[in-house]
Amino acid sequence: MLYDFSRKINIKAKEYTLALGSKTYIMGILNVTPDSFSDGGKFTNVEKAVFHAKEMIHDGADIIDIGGESTRPGHQEVSPEEELNRVLPVIEKLVKEIKVPLSVDTTKSAVAEKVLQAGAHMINDVWGLQRDPHLAKIIAKYHVPVVIMHNQVGTEYDEDIMESIKIFLNKSIGIALAAGIKKENIILDPGIGFGKTPEQNIHVMSRLHELNHLGYPILLGTSRKSMIGKILDLPATERVEGTVATSVMGVMHGMDILRVHDVKENIRAVKVADAIVRGTTPWIK
Repeated sequence: MLYDFSRKINIKAKEYTLALGSKTYIMGILNVTPDSFSDGGKFTNVEKAVFHAKEMIHDGADIIDIGGESTRPGHQEVSPEEELNRVLPVIEKLVKEIKVPLSVDTTKSAVAEKVLQAGAHMINDVWGLQRDPHLAKIIAKYHVPVVIMHNQVGTEYDEDIMESIKIFLNKSIGIALAAGIKKENIILDPGIGFGKTPEQNIHVMSRLHELNHLGYPILLGTSRKSMIGKILDLPATERVEGTVATSVMGVMHGMDILRVHDVKENIRAVKVADAIVRGTTPWIK
């Protein structure tokens, strides 16, 4: 076994508690952007977005992660105003109609402040608090969890890639703690698909368990990524099974949260994996 599954960490996301270690949590992806790599434009309408969020919750999602700016390679950056125009109406409706935490995928402090005021429960930053110098302070102000992801421009690494990821994440942890974010509100993400070639992503996947030595919960986001497309030679819309394989690997390596598009398929596989590696078999007394 690759990890000690006896570790338990409770993370408070406002009124919700994520009892990490008890099971692997599933974060459902809700992109309200016109240009995301696999589902861009499908949920830009508020009603469609809300319906899809409820659909993912029905399928078992524990968290909904809302993104108003695509982070695919070569994406077009948008202003904070445009990002808020996309996400705020969805958040304002969802907080009234669902009972799971809402995460917002943003790199901007101005966006983070508004969505947390509107009722969002956590922030997911693909630049690990290293792009907007004010973001960490905003997150600390609202006492919410943050997902800190590894990222870089380009795919060149001067040293071992896992060591580079750890150095980046440790720097981000330092920024978070210095800003007043509590240690128990920090979640790490190795950034599969960001600043890495498909081959590098495969290598990182094989060594995921090494990140557990940093002492923080880990989120893994592999859903429909180019790594899977490279292996299977399939477009993004046909990478469900490949994603499921990486999700099961994530459970075996001790990942706490899996961020996915296809909730139903992943959660079924993860329940089986959890039963085997975490012993979550309620029918056995």
